[in-house]
Amino acid sequence: MTQDIQKLISASVIRLRTKSPFFATLALFARFINAPHYQTAATDGKDIFYNPEFFLSLPPAQLDGVLLHEVLHAALLHVPRRGVRDAILWNFAADIVINGIIMQQGGFELPPGGLRDEKLEHLSVEEIYEILSKDGEKYKQMWKDGLADLLEGSEEGEGEEDDSMSGARKAALEAHWRNALQQAAVIARSSKQGTIPAGIERELNNVTTPQIDWRSYLWRYLVQTPNDFTGFDRRFVGRGLYLEALQGESVIVYVAIDTSGSIGGEELRLFLSEVSGILRSYPHLKCELYYVDADAYGPYELSPDSAFPKPQGGGGTSFIPFFDKVEERWDGHAQAVCVYLTDGYGCFPDKAPSLPVLWVVTPGGMSLEQFPFGESVRLLSV
Repeated sequence: MTQDIQKLISASVIRLRTKSPFFATLALFARFINAPHYQTAATDGKDIFYNPEFFLSLPPAQLDGVLLHEVLHAALLHVPRRGVRDAILWNFAADIVINGIIMQQGGFELPPGGLRDEKLEHLSVEEIYEILSKDGEKYKQMWKDGLADLLEGSEEGEGEEDDSMSGARKAALEAHWRNALQQAAVIARSSKQGTIPAGIERELNNVTTPQIDWRSYLWRYLVQTPNDFTGFDRRFVGRGLYLEALQGESVIVYVAIDTSGSIGGEELRLFLSEVSGILRSYPHLKCELYYVDADAYGPYELSPDSAFPKPQGGGGTSFIPFFDKVEERWDGHAQAVCVYLTDGYGCFPDKAPSLPVLWVVTPGGMSLEQFPFGESVRLLSV
């Protein structure tokens, strides 16, 4: 039976080559290991494990789809990218991305019951995970009830890697698959097809561009980088926060929280939590909070111990009133920055404001490239 399985896998890789040189090249970077203890198929981030009886039961088009499914989970670094996130929800999110990519190609099939969500599959795995987390217990129950059991063995395998994956192991996986992706891209572009498959370019950006906490962006506006130890703020040592000194005691952060009708209760709670994070992380700051829909309500001056005022809003979305109010209040001298927590859908000013702007955008919100000014970053957990 081992010989038969090897022939099946070799034939599948050959078919991949005729359908997509890009995918076929990636498959050459994976080892396929006979593992009867898995129900279907699995990956540990590098190797592919399969149940031989399961592979033998599949028609060729479905075998190609399953093989590609596992290869893409590994190649797109879904195992190391998970970090400490819930394994079941992460695998749901990763399957939505992977199955979307596969089914967009044409010529591939997946076994019945494949997880597909065309409304979400254009997003990153991290974004989809955040969206699914809002109703996490429902998805976990679906898993327990067997209502979403495509490649159940795969999900078990992808979840085996524990939260303490060593830095060396993670670096080795990233180096292996980045090399594979580069070679696959070169071969794809030199082939008759001449292109990378649909959906892959977007996910490649998520692999090659590290996810950065939005507070890291904020940090650049608030601190100086000292060239000796004179700028070190020793007041934070006792709390384990080795921070550089702020440039002054007059740093102002103008924070806008989108309270328009498109923002639900969960997003609003997340926004308020992030503002609390600003205040705890940077106690030197003077923080002015605004709730904004089509109007701006505030300012509310906050400190780390302040209670949040009751949110106001619920109407349409315009970013203009907030920036108008900031322009009125800023004296033109104090160091200051605007932070806007939003889904990004609304009316922008015709002219960029005088102060730097950081947009912190909800999962599933507007594409970061569409913001007309400032810097934008996705609000994701890690």
